[in-house]
Amino acid sequence: MFDKLKYHLKSTKPLDIIIIAVLLLGSFLPHVVYGMQLSQVDENARIIATVSISGEEVYSVELSEETPHEEFTLNPSENQYNIIEVDGTRIRNKEDNSPDQLGVRRGWISQPGETAVVLPHELIIEIETRSPDGEKIDQEDDIIIPM
Repeated sequence: MFDKLKYHLKSTKPLDIIIIAVLLLGSFLPHVVYGMQLSQVDENARIIATVSISGEEVYSVELSEETPHEEFTLNPSENQYNIIEVDGTRIRNKEDNSPDQLGVRRGWISQPGETAVVLPHELIIEIETRSPDGEKIDQEDDIIIPM
């Protein structure tokens, strides 16, 4: 085992180490950008959770300490169901009958920019911020979505 390690260390060039270090540091870049976006959220901003099915918004709620606990069922199509739970400042897909259960395993979401997706049901739960007068703070005009 040590022979293999010695072989690989001998064959490693200085540029290889620099490339590995740059890639390792670059892997943290999305976390830094997300943190910067969260720090720019105004304390007066309203945090809104929207639930969409097939791109059409079917439910929206402001997430705050005063938001009551609520649980409801959505039926995206025949033989499909999603149980959505809202609890104060967080929301989740509590239960569904999709095969992979990724939306359920995502758990609670509460921060702006977070999403929970159930692809077989075409259901998306997303958290966004809005100013006190109701306008979206994150301008979606800057986002390019390939079709």
